[in-house]
Amino acid sequence: MRKHHTAVFKAKIVLETLKEEKSTAQLASEHSIHPNQISKWKAQALEDLPSLFVSGHKAERIDRAAHERQLQELYAEIGRLTTQLAWLEKKSGIRLDPR
Repeated sequence: MRKHHTAVFKAKIVLETLKEEKSTAQLASEHSIHPNQISKWKAQALEDLPSLFVSGHKAERIDRAAHERQLQELYAEIGRLTTQLAWLEKKSGIRLDPR
């Protein structure tokens, strides 16, 4: 069974890692966590750290832009699937959409 750790617990472990008073292996042993998991949490924290210093409006624009990109990708996928479905219906002679 997978363990689910809270964000507070993960942050505590990452902070301990950043202090460099103990090795990752020592922390992993003390908290019964695989060292690779600690490394992943640390990498994620370091990657996300700059976003803490982004102004609220800029962060909102970044989130909105990411959302717009995702929407465009989804609409493109819908278009591809619609085209494939139409082609399959034409080739099979079976109409799946009862319009």
